[in-house]
Amino acid sequence: MSDAELEAELERDAAALETDLARERTALLFSGEHDDRAAILTISAGAGGTEATDWAEMLLRMYLRWAERHRFSTEIIDQQEGEQAGLKSVTVDIQGRRAYGWMRAERGVHRLVRISPFDSQKRRQTTFALVEVLPEVDDDVEIELDWDVIRVDTYRAQGAGGQHVNKTDSAVRLTHAPTGLVVQSQNERSQTQNKENATKVLKARLLERALEEKEAEMRILKGEHVEAGWGNQIRSYVLHPYQMVKDLRSGYETGNTSAVLDGDLDAFMQAELERLATGGEWRVVQDEADAS
Repeated sequence: MSDAELEAELERDAAALETDLARERTALLFSGEHDDRAAILTISAGAGGTEATDWAEMLLRMYLRWAERHRFSTEIIDQQEGEQAGLKSVTVDIQGRRAYGWMRAERGVHRLVRISPFDSQKRRQTTFALVEVLPEVDDDVEIELDWDVIRVDTYRAQGAGGQHVNKTDSAVRLTHAPTGLVVQSQNERSQTQNKENATKVLKARLLERALEEKEAEMRILKGEHVEAGWGNQIRSYVLHPYQMVKDLRSGYETGNTSAVLDGDLDAFMQAELERLATGGEWRVVQDEADAS
C-alpha cells in the first residue's frame, strides 16, 4: 500500500471515529427520560420594574430566535405585560425533537448588566429574570378501572323518592381500595344508572389525583424555586462596560453578545449539558461585573 493510500485510509478511519464520537456524545447528552419531549418555557421578570420586564422580553426574543434556528415551532400560551414595557412573565410551548433536552440547560436566573435605556441619567443597571423549563406531558390521561380492587355496595336510597326509597337497594357506593376513594350515587331510580354515575365520579376523582401526582412530578423536574436576584444567577450578559456573556456553571463565555441575544445559544447549552452528563459541580465564578 502506497503512502497516499495509507493516508487516505487513515483519514477515513479518523472521520468514522469522529462520527461515532459525536453520536455517542449526543446520546449521552440527551439520555434523560424526558429529553426527547417538547418543552414548556416560562420567563419571569425579577425585581427592577421596567428594566426587569424589558429583560424578560429580550430573553423571550432570544429563545424564539434559537427555536427558529432549530426549526422548532413555538406558541405563546400565556403572557403578562409589564406596566410600561416588556413582560412580567411569559409561557411558551416549544415543539420539536429534544426541545426539552436542549432547553433544560437554561433553567435558572439570568442576569443583565447594561446602560438602561429607561434611565434618563444613563446609569448602568443590573437586572434579573428567572427561566423555568418543563417537559411537555400528554394531557390525555385515560383512567382504566380495575374492578377487582373496587368494592361495590348497594343500599336503599335516603331522602326524597317516594315508596321507591324504602323498597329497593338502588343506591350505589364504590370504594377504590388502592386510594381509599369513596363515591356514591342515589339520585336515580335505577341501580344501573346510579352505578354509571358513581363510576363517572370515581373516574373523575382518579383523574384529578393523577394530575396532582403529575404536577408534583413536574415540581421535582422543575427544581427548587429560586429568587430572581443576586447570588442565584447561572449566566451573566454584560453589555457595559465591556461585552461578555458568561455561564457561571460551565465557565463557557463569549464576547459576541449580539449573536447570543439573537439566539446563538447552542455552545452554551452544550457546555452545560456536558457538565451535567459528566457530573461536574457548579462552582459560581465571580465575574468582573460583580465588583460594580
